Amino acid sequence: MLVPKIPKDESTRLATLNALQVLDTSPEERFDRVTRLARRLFGVNIALVSLVDENRQWFKSAMGLDAKETPRDISFCGHAILGDELFYIQDTLLDERFADNPLVTRAPHIRFYAGQPLRAANGQKIGTLCIIHDEPKTLTHEDMETLVDLSSMVEHELAAISLATLDELTGITNRRGFCILADKALTMSRRRGLCSSLVFIDLDSFKPINDQYGHQVGDEALRLFSQQMVDTFRDSDILGRVGGDEFIVLLSDSTMRSAIEAIDRFNLDLSKSLQREKAPYQLNFSYGVIEIPADSDIALDTAIEEADQRMYLQKYGKKVNHNSSKTKGQPGLD
Repeated sequence: MLVPKIPKDESTRLATLNALQVLDTSPEERFDRVTRLARRLFGVNIALVSLVDENRQWFKSAMGLDAKETPRDISFCGHAILGDELFYIQDTLLDERFADNPLVTRAPHIRFYAGQPLRAANGQKIGTLCIIHDEPKTLTHEDMETLVDLSSMVEHELAAISLATLDELTGITNRRGFCILADKALTMSRRRGLCSSLVFIDLDSFKPINDQYGHQVGDEALRLFSQQMVDTFRDSDILGRVGGDEFIVLLSDSTMRSAIEAIDRFNLDLSKSLQREKAPYQLNFSYGVIEIPADSDIALDTAIEEADQRMYLQKYGKKVNHNSSKTKGQPGLD
C-alpha cells in the first residue's frame, strides 16, 4: 500500500483548512445536495465531500457511508490533493498502490474511485469531491467534466464560508480568521512549553500611494506586501491583514529577538521585491513586537493591543525625527 505524500505547502494548506472552521461541524444541505446528485448521476455507492486534515480525512458530506472520517494514511483523497486534475482509479485491485489498502480489502470495499481536488479561495487544495463504488467503473470524458462541474459547486460554497475568514484582496486571513488560528496556535505553544511572539505592522505613508498612483496601484502594493509576508515568514507563522494597511504576524517558538530578526529579513526581502517589480513607490512600515512566554495567560486581544501600542510608539518616533530633520533643514522621512 502506498501512503500519500505530504504536500510541500502543508502548513499553509492546513492553516487554510482550519481557518474555514468547517471541520467537525454538522451536515449542511448545500453540500449534501451535491453528493446526492453525484451519487445519482454516476450510479455509485458513495459520494463524499472529504476534507483532508493533518491525520485524517473528515467528511463534511457523506452519502452511502456511515463513517465520519478515516485515517489519512490510508485515504485515497490524500493522494488526490497532490495533483491538480481528477484522480481516477478504474479498478483498485489492478493498481499496486491500492490493492492491499484496508479500504479495499475491507469495508467499504473500494474498487473504483474518482476524486476532484477542492481548492479554497487562496488556491490551497483542502479536500475532494469524490465518488466511490464497490465494482470497477469507467468514466467517459463527459462524466469527468460533470464531476469537475459538481466540484465547482462545492468550491463555491466553501468560498462563501472563507469570505468570513480570508481577506479577499490579499488572500491571507482577515482579523477574524487570524484570531481563530492564533488562539489555537497559542494554546498548542503553551501546551508544548514554547514561547511565541506577536508582531503588529502598519504601513507608513500609504495614503499618498493611493493619491498619486490610484487605488488600483495601491491594491497591487498591498498584494505585493502580503505575498512577501507569505514568502518570507515560515509556514508555521500565522499572517493576517487586520485593517486597510495594518498587518499582524504570530510567530510560534519565537522570542522577541528572533521575531525582530525575522522582520529585518522581511524588510530586506521586501526592498528586493520592490526593485525586481520596478514599483514606482516605496513601502515602509512601523511595527511593534510583544513576546508571549509559554506560561503567560495573556489574552490574544490584549497581546494585539499591546503590540499595536508599541507600533504606534515607533511610528510616532519616526514623525518626531522627521519634523526635527525638517527644522534643521535636512531631508527627512517621507
